[in-house]
Amino acid sequence: MSEALYRKYRPSKFSEVVGQDHIVKVLEAEAKSGEISHAYLFSGTRGTGKTSVARIFAAAIGTSKNDIYEIDAASNTSVEDIRNLNDSVFTLPFESKYKVYILDEVHMLSKSASNALLKTLEEPPSHVVFILATTETHKIPETVLSRCETYTFKKPSQDVLKKVVTSIAKQEGSVVDDASAELIALLGDGSFRDTLGILQKVLAYSKNKTISEEEVRLVTGAPAIDMVHDVVFSIVNKDLNLGLDAVKKSVSQNIDMSVFLKLILHTARAVLLVRFNAGNIIKDDLSEKEFEFVGSLAKGEGNLTSSDLVELLTAYEKTNGAYIPSLPLELALVNIIGDK
Repeated sequence: MSEALYRKYRPSKFSEVVGQDHIVKVLEAEAKSGEISHAYLFSGTRGTGKTSVARIFAAAIGTSKNDIYEIDAASNTSVEDIRNLNDSVFTLPFESKYKVYILDEVHMLSKSASNALLKTLEEPPSHVVFILATTETHKIPETVLSRCETYTFKKPSQDVLKKVVTSIAKQEGSVVDDASAELIALLGDGSFRDTLGILQKVLAYSKNKTISEEEVRLVTGAPAIDMVHDVVFSIVNKDLNLGLDAVKKSVSQNIDMSVFLKLILHTARAVLLVRFNAGNIIKDDLSEKEFEFVGSLAKGEGNLTSSDLVELLTAYEKTNGAYIPSLPLELALVNIIGDK
């Protein structure tokens, strides 16, 4: 079995970390100065590099692999699990200055487990460093947050993910054209792990070393961009028939409706932001062709509102498991356009 690309190309030093310069620079400076905090909190959406950076930081402060402990808090949620951890921290490191505990998905700890952890965070042994990682900071007690030096990991832009796709495909002996790399990056939804997972599927499917956009669409169930544009155009210009025709075409082509709606939401959101002069927020997440399309709709006579996006979001949430996969999108279009 071939190694997963996200593992194979996981960064092993600070210089290899992409898109998190605001965090890397501070952690590098701390490692060099020796001014190490006893507890860190790395927050951010999945696949943004939290665990990878935690491992790199542990190595940078001189901790060997034998003194790094990775714990999945989602599987060790009980107070007894944390009490066992608390007991272990007082044991000296095997061969390093520090013992580093990396607790992933720490928001999954029970209330009693969080309270038990808090006691150690308040007065940890000098040889222990905690690195807590979470995708849901709001679920962590304020008492725990206040004991940590906090870093928020950004979702990488589509441009960053596109460059990663192109680079790794090249290292794997394949060529990915711009359109294919853009689509993979978009479907990766701000996650390095998900993006590389899609790339791996495409590389496995491809019959040669040149990846085409059509191959990406076949593997992912993604629609042609013109179909996405037709739906968004139909919403902005209140053309129900155009929108429903695009949905009908997607069904005939066995398009994954969740992927279809994700791309529709991506483009519709961009139209709304550009209309309100906030295009700088999403410019890096759009190809030049896509940004031109979005700009033309935003400046046109048609209209797209925040309530329209709410309808599309609701349709997206209802698509998985729907008896008729296309029905949530069809109903959304009828609700948005039908009474206009």
